[in-house]
Amino acid sequence: MQTLSQIFIDLTRKKPEPQDREEPSYSMLGGCTGFVSFWLAFAIPFMVYGSNTLFFLLYTWPFFIALLPVSVLIGIAFSMLFGGSLWKTLPLTGLSVICLFWAIFSFLSGW
Repeated sequence: MQTLSQIFIDLTRKKPEPQDREEPSYSMLGGCTGFVSFWLAFAIPFMVYGSNTLFFLLYTWPFFIALLPVSVLIGIAFSMLFGGSLWKTLPLTGLSVICLFWAIFSFLSGW
């Protein structure tokens, strides 16, 4: 039977086990990229068609609001896919979200 002092000595002599390293969080970068890309895509119809776009969006806003979480998820997916590489995540997320937004806008407007 070991005494308390022997147990304490054994505990202090053991080498610490290597701790698991945590992966950096790429989702924050991707989420922010998707969010900014959504608002950029939202501004493009206003730049192309002017203030009349507001009346169109007044009746179709649920379709475009539904694209916000999709845009964030697209940004997170690209960020995870490329391991947090900003130079690959930004253009691909932006292009994907703008194309998705423009496709919904075109289908709803019939242009």
